[in-house]
Amino acid sequence: MSLLRFSGARVVNAASNQVQCRTLTVSRSSFSRQILEHEKPVECHGFIYYPRFPNQEDPPIQPSKVFMVQRIKPLKGRPYWEKEIMKQYKMDGKRQDVVIIKNIPENNQRLWKVKHLIRITPVVFPNGPPSREDIGGTFLKENGELVVSKRLKIPQECLESKAEKEKLKMDKETIKKQCRLRWLNAWQTW
Repeated sequence: MSLLRFSGARVVNAASNQVQCRTLTVSRSSFSRQILEHEKPVECHGFIYYPRFPNQEDPPIQPSKVFMVQRIKPLKGRPYWEKEIMKQYKMDGKRQDVVIIKNIPENNQRLWKVKHLIRITPVVFPNGPPSREDIGGTFLKENGELVVSKRLKIPQECLESKAEKEKLKMDKETIKKQCRLRWLNAWQTW
């Protein structure tokens, strides 16, 4: 049989600031724990959360502009609203697919709802953010580093020669037609 007991307001003295907390004690036969209910939740960018300690402050950080997001759990058996969020971000396919998402409050609220299904890694730029000319020579590592390398950049001459080769390729319908004709007339020489 479980017994719930409420003890009145308790004063916690931390760094000469007194904070009022209510304590709720949950007791079972040999199990007992205390749940602290803070009177002042912290609101940050549309999120409301309760810090572990009453006077806990988050360390100052420089937020990343984009996130690398990867799904780590299956969607089978999940509610429809979680599946819809994953479909919006095109993470309903393979698990190893990586999606780059902008760090804005709207996206953060959606990702918060499916945080148990995904892995979020902030993207950092050790060599500085890439310019328009450097985009072809970038590489995203698994740890979230976006490396700009001059060796990875493809010369413009190679891109032009690939366009010429694309013109010479046959389309899917032509290949099917030619294969079917060879199948039907196997003894004729071409």
